[in-house]
Amino acid sequence: MTFVHKLFGTTPGKGIQPKEAFSYSVAGFGQNMICTLIGTFLMVFYTDAVGLLPAGVAYLMLGVRLFDAFNDPIMGSIVDRTRTRWGKLRPYLLFTPIPIGILTVLCFTTISGSYNTKFIYASVTYVIWSILYTIVDVPYWGLSSALTSDTKKRATLLTVARLVCTAGAGLIALSVPMIIDYVQDKTTGGKGLEEIAPALQKTMQTAIAADLQQTFFWLAVIISVLAVPLFLIGFKNTRERYYSPTPPLPLGQNLKLLTKNTPLLLIVLAGTLGMLRTSYMFSGIYFAKYCLDNAAAFTIINIATAPGGLLASVFTPYLSGRFGKRNLFIYSHIAGALVMFAMYFVGWRTPFGLGFNFVGLILLGIPAGFSNILTYAMIADTVDYLEWKTGERAEGICFSMQTFISKIGMAACAFAIMLTLGIVRFEENVAASVYVQDGIYFTSVFLAGLSMLAMTIPLFFYKFTEEEQARVVKITAARRKQSF
Repeated sequence: MTFVHKLFGTTPGKGIQPKEAFSYSVAGFGQNMICTLIGTFLMVFYTDAVGLLPAGVAYLMLGVRLFDAFNDPIMGSIVDRTRTRWGKLRPYLLFTPIPIGILTVLCFTTISGSYNTKFIYASVTYVIWSILYTIVDVPYWGLSSALTSDTKKRATLLTVARLVCTAGAGLIALSVPMIIDYVQDKTTGGKGLEEIAPALQKTMQTAIAADLQQTFFWLAVIISVLAVPLFLIGFKNTRERYYSPTPPLPLGQNLKLLTKNTPLLLIVLAGTLGMLRTSYMFSGIYFAKYCLDNAAAFTIINIATAPGGLLASVFTPYLSGRFGKRNLFIYSHIAGALVMFAMYFVGWRTPFGLGFNFVGLILLGIPAGFSNILTYAMIADTVDYLEWKTGERAEGICFSMQTFISKIGMAACAFAIMLTLGIVRFEENVAASVYVQDGIYFTSVFLAGLSMLAMTIPLFFYKFTEEEQARVVKITAARRKQSF
């Protein structure tokens, strides 16, 4: 038991306990299984299984994600106004998961009819799924700041939770490409589309699409059945400890709190500038299929980033304690941008280039691993800043900015790769041309590097250090005692 307490950074009989930290992390495992299936493979389902045009998918992804992202502050405000016997955050882990599971399955379903009918169905199901996901995503991450106010324990909690979340995402990211490749090989007899006579390529593509429709449907069913109960474990075994003693504010006033949280606004600006930094992961499935002619190679792309990400995640609590969260974030991302630029100019078409890119992906896992934890930990600190400055502890509205950043990034990455495919006329090149390949690589690597470099600029102005956070926590704790 002593080892478990050390693992989670908890104290026996005082504050957050290992069972809570484990249950919170398990809920994230389920959440990330569903999120990765939708975020990484719904584009492939739309273009390769349903037959939607990349340009149409680009604007669909952009529109839905932007709509969803700007809903996050509203959802955050609703969370902050919630008062139930279970708390204000945990109830959403109880009532939302089953509808999310159902909509996940519907997203990976299509209907017969015209192109416009299929596009409308895809749009409606995706919009509803996004709204439901927002309803659970904002309170889930906000819950981390309600479990403990100790910034070190919170960093450890988020480290473990993000590692478990990454495992959930990795399970999907590694297995689904192999399944896609198996289905395509089974349909084509192991041949690439470019090896099939041009007159038969369209017919073969139609057959592959039909098989992929069934495959994605059953994947969505299985993953949803596995993921939904994990949310419920997170609800059952956690406890909200920190809350604002004041009555909830009206929606408008709660939204205005964002303008008073300077550290949070800097994090949001950084996240917005860095919205394309993970393009290499979002477009990885297309790079694997149409540059390497092997969808299963996307599994290798994911595996390549895992060692660096795992190493960075494990050492985040120690390194952030030694150098500060802000500094660790800034300089790891500058290094990551330089790696991307080197990858782009070396290229991928030679054996040396492929090897160089593989090493680059390993190194890129490091800033990604830091970011996965540091962003959440820094936003959790800004909850304390806001309470100190205004007297309002608004976990919902603050953590809605994290989901806002994530969704802006997903929207931008999806839009960028789909728009690129539209520009290079992907739909007319069943066997990918050099222009398609170059477009995918440019968006995946060069634009991602520019974005990663740009996001560090606002954080040079971020001044809410760990020492400042500890100071304001003491002040707000004294205020709470006086209020009772």
